[in-house]
Amino acid sequence: MASVTYRNVIKRFGDVEVIKDLNLDIKDKEFVVFVGPSGCGKSTSLRMLAGLEEITAGEIMIGDRIVNDIPPKDRDIAMVFQSYALYPHMTVYDNMAFGLKLRKTPKTEIDRRVKEAAQSLGLQELLDRKPKQLSGGQRQRVAVGRAIVREPAVFLMDEPLSNLDAKLRVSARAEISRLHNRLETTFIYVTHDQVEAMTMGDRIAVMYDGILQQVDSPRNLYDSPANVFVAGFIGTPSMNFFDATLVSEEGKLIVDTGDFRVAVPDDRKKAYSSYVGKQVTFGIRPEHIHATEFAPPGIVPSPIKGTAEVVELLGHELHVYLRTGKHVPIATIDTRKRLSVGNEIDLVVDMANMHIFDKNTELAIR
Repeated sequence: MASVTYRNVIKRFGDVEVIKDLNLDIKDKEFVVFVGPSGCGKSTSLRMLAGLEEITAGEIMIGDRIVNDIPPKDRDIAMVFQSYALYPHMTVYDNMAFGLKLRKTPKTEIDRRVKEAAQSLGLQELLDRKPKQLSGGQRQRVAVGRAIVREPAVFLMDEPLSNLDAKLRVSARAEISRLHNRLETTFIYVTHDQVEAMTMGDRIAVMYDGILQQVDSPRNLYDSPANVFVAGFIGTPSMNFFDATLVSEEGKLIVDTGDFRVAVPDDRKKAYSSYVGKQVTFGIRPEHIHATEFAPPGIVPSPIKGTAEVVELLGHELHVYLRTGKHVPIATIDTRKRLSVGNEIDLVVDMANMHIFDKNTELAIR
């Protein structure tokens, strides 16, 4: 078992700097998820830890060892790739057992580990098949199983569920979380899917353009995003953003978007007082915009009206794209509200969950 440390890590491909001064401490037994859009540097960060990419500058440590110059096979890690990387001439059993055989693990121990992993991943009936006889999802599960049986100090997973269908992806991510709890091993997981990140990680490292934007628990990332990018990336549907001005009127602080005006709660006024009269970015999540008649208790109705442009019924909730002047925010409406395209709707904004960002730096104002 081991902690992992990135210390001032930089990675360049030619003149292009793809990882920019990465500093991150991952505790022993922690489950950390790297998340971000394609090209943000999350997989490169993982590959440098695995030894598959050289570090341009900085240090990476596993436990108390600097591993910059240590070969991948000696780092005591196991990695699951997005591609399956299975041996086509071997059976599922032999693919999963191969690393253990190289380490001269006793046959009885190999058999136990392989069968336990197969049981947890639903591969019991497939152990005698070869990769060409498997579906893409089955091959990916074999790749996960091959890493599981190694029982390494650190598990590295690079989008391991991307080739699974939606239903299997849900069960597989739950199984990986259970596996982490059972093995009590450090897991580092890369994904572009923020739902995977939110449901699996003890902490989430959000990356964009090679820069680590924020590292925090799923709850804190959702409730207190550090900047506009994190606020927009975490949460489904994405947070609504409005160009706005903060205005002081009769002892009240008002967010004026040009199309609607909403009052800042009294307990938040002090944090924003230095921005009175200035342009800011106002953020509110779709689930904090309600139809007036189905608003939670304690929310004071605000004088906002919208016209439904798109209505999406998801069964448990209703996503509505609303025209409010020049803005088209999305709201998550109670399904008891009967709504069709073109209908007008009175809205309530839960300002207790508002966010204000500096217009120039895009950093959250708190």
